[in-house]
Amino acid sequence: MNIIAIIPARYSSTRFPGKPLALIHGKPMIQRVYEQVMKSQKLSNVVVATDDARIEQAVKNFGGHVVMTSGLHQSGTERCAEVITKLPDNFDYVINVQGDEPFIQSSQIDLLCTVFTSPEVRIATLVKKISRSEELFNPNVVKAVINNAGEAMYFSRSPIPHHRNAMENYWVNLGNYYKHIGMYGYEKNTLAEIVTLPLNELEKAESLEQLRWLANGIAIRTTITEEETISIDTPEDLMQAEKFYRDH
Repeated sequence: MNIIAIIPARYSSTRFPGKPLALIHGKPMIQRVYEQVMKSQKLSNVVVATDDARIEQAVKNFGGHVVMTSGLHQSGTERCAEVITKLPDNFDYVINVQGDEPFIQSSQIDLLCTVFTSPEVRIATLVKKISRSEELFNPNVVKAVINNAGEAMYFSRSPIPHHRNAMENYWVNLGNYYKHIGMYGYEKNTLAEIVTLPLNELEKAESLEQLRWLANGIAIRTTITEEETISIDTPEDLMQAEKFYRDH
């Protein structure tokens, strides 16, 4: 089973332009992500996908593999789908690693790869149990509802389920709430399929592309990680990342 990791990286971020090139303890963020992904034991290749020449050059400077893509893509998934058309057809699965996760653990990537030992799995992702109310009620933390088979039933920016007979500050202790760790694995042909699907109302409402796949009957298998990650969305997050790096 050959698995490739693709790291989508774009320069034009609304909240943090140039984010992939922001330095974390002297190295560009995209290099930090790439080096973490390279530690995985289950990948046959690692590629950065970008539409910006500055990011392309930065990746080449540290010896990474980079593929230039269209600037019209609306998501990292679409960028990954273009990359697979430009590479030799010698892999079975694609892992989409967010380019703003410089502390992603190789063990998390390996865990996600193991889900594909079940041949019926077409898309897989990671979730982590929520233990703090601040996360549960933060709309930037995407929550996942999981069925007994480990498949995602729904993703939302709101806390689901709603505990009708309890005060909100008790909810986190009343059930299993999971946050979505935004790393996906796709069976190669499924990746090519999902980028052709039209937008739907659920995706528009929540601004979550995975709801489009669920609405079209494509199951998303989840697996639980115990490891925390830090994504960087703003310059303020970058300061926290520097502190995290020093502390660890």
